[in-house]
Amino acid sequence: MSSPHCGNSSAEMSVSEVSAFSLTLEQKTGFAFVGILCIFLGLLIIRCFKILLDPYSSMPSSTWEDEVEEFDKGTFEYALA
Repeated sequence: MSSPHCGNSSAEMSVSEVSAFSLTLEQKTGFAFVGILCIFLGLLIIRCFKILLDPYSSMPSSTWEDEVEEFDKGTFEYALA
């Protein structure tokens, strides 16, 4: 089974052929944008894993129940104004 596509000569490329495949400005911009998106995605994944490992460290110290106690003291009328 000798096929013209299976020869070793078709797999070899000279230096001039490799340099002919230079990227255009649009391709470079596209690769840079995809790279920035990958970095952003990686940072979001790391942040999500940190929240999953220690969820209570990202919560504020005040709770909703503390605010309800303030409304019970009669400050609700001032909160609406």
